[in-house]
Amino acid sequence: MKAIQKEIQDLRLFRPVQIGFDFKDWPVAKAVPGKEDFDIKFVHWEYIPPTIFNVQQLQNARKGLTWLNARSETLLVTERGRPSMYRDGALFGRCLVISSYFFERRHFPKYGKIGKFKGQLLKTTENVPYCITVKDTPGYYFMAGVVREWENVERHQSADTFAIVTTSAKNHGLMDKIHNRELVLHPNDEHDPRMPTILPEELAYEWLFGDPDEKRIMEIASYQFPADKMTAWTVAKNFDKIEDPTKEVIYENIPAL
Repeated sequence: MKAIQKEIQDLRLFRPVQIGFDFKDWPVAKAVPGKEDFDIKFVHWEYIPPTIFNVQQLQNARKGLTWLNARSETLLVTERGRPSMYRDGALFGRCLVISSYFFERRHFPKYGKIGKFKGQLLKTTENVPYCITVKDTPGYYFMAGVVREWENVERHQSADTFAIVTTSAKNHGLMDKIHNRELVLHPNDEHDPRMPTILPEELAYEWLFGDPDEKRIMEIASYQFPADKMTAWTVAKNFDKIEDPTKEVIYENIPAL
């Protein structure tokens, strides 16, 4: 992946935080036809399905749905046995999402402080944000992604759109402790912590340039990057609005990871 490294060195990745719900572009690596080379392009972060035909439909759909992430378990086929909306992207539009770090909020039980709710466990949580990254990188790493070309039928325009592939973080040792909101709110229910599918170099190369069958696609998409090769620290609650979102902030009474 040295060629990609040279390209990225010229790409000013170290920008302020980008929130997925801003629905803006982000740099991804895409193989060119023939898979002998690649392009790094800024692509719209939101995998828009073919059932959306114009901007108004898209804005209305966002009120109840988001297509920022694609679950590895249903990347090719839904839980009901139907073809997934991400299937074509997984088969023909695999890409690498270039990242330096990502953020996740860790949740803690919240108890009432006044009135009849004093001392009672509330249905909301306290939360503290963490900056998470991969150790020993040249300043970036790769997440598995899927791309499809969306056509705005009304305007006769088209553009690439993408989603980040996510995998299970069960028993991960790091992300299962941070991605814990449902565990805090519903401790007796089945907990499904998630994390992005971060790929080591050899899997990143295969995802981008290989010709994997469906079984292998699912194997790579479900890869769980080792916890001991990742690190995380607490940051400001308004990290997305300050100059250095990665600056460590120490909170009292926060259990260690």
